[in-house]
Amino acid sequence: MLNLNTKEKSLLEDAKEHETLCVAKYKDHAEKTNCQELKNLFNSLASKEQQHLDTINQILNGTVPNINQNASQGQGNEQNTQSEFNLGNLQGQMQMNYNEGDKLLCQDALSTEKYVSSTYNTSIFEFRNTNIRQVLNHIQKEEQEHGEQIYNYMNKHGMYN
Repeated sequence: MLNLNTKEKSLLEDAKEHETLCVAKYKDHAEKTNCQELKNLFNSLASKEQQHLDTINQILNGTVPNINQNASQGQGNEQNTQSEFNLGNLQGQMQMNYNEGDKLLCQDALSTEKYVSSTYNTSIFEFRNTNIRQVLNHIQKEEQEHGEQIYNYMNKHGMYN
């Protein structure tokens, strides 16, 4: 059984709230967009955020998951999503006509990823257990990758000047 101090438990509870919000937000955003590519991205990110939530719950319940096992399970979807964006960029399919609502959804999602990533950064420094720090670092890296995927979508569709 893990021996978490009060501060560590509090940070994990915060992370749990953030991940719960991310799951709900991405599912909601997927429902609001008419763009199938963006809908797929948001649904994929909701699934990854659910994995993060499950990981945080495991730690709160006294188990530190093996990050290598989690990484190999989720890697396929992430690579497929990234490949779709790279393929679009290689084909020069920059689409300048975008939906303003979709742009707002993306900006909201990107801001959320920036915030959540920064909270993991703080948490990593606060944990005594090396294995937990590694798991939190792994989640933070994935949050940064989510931000990159959103940025790539926005850039591809001309949502950045």
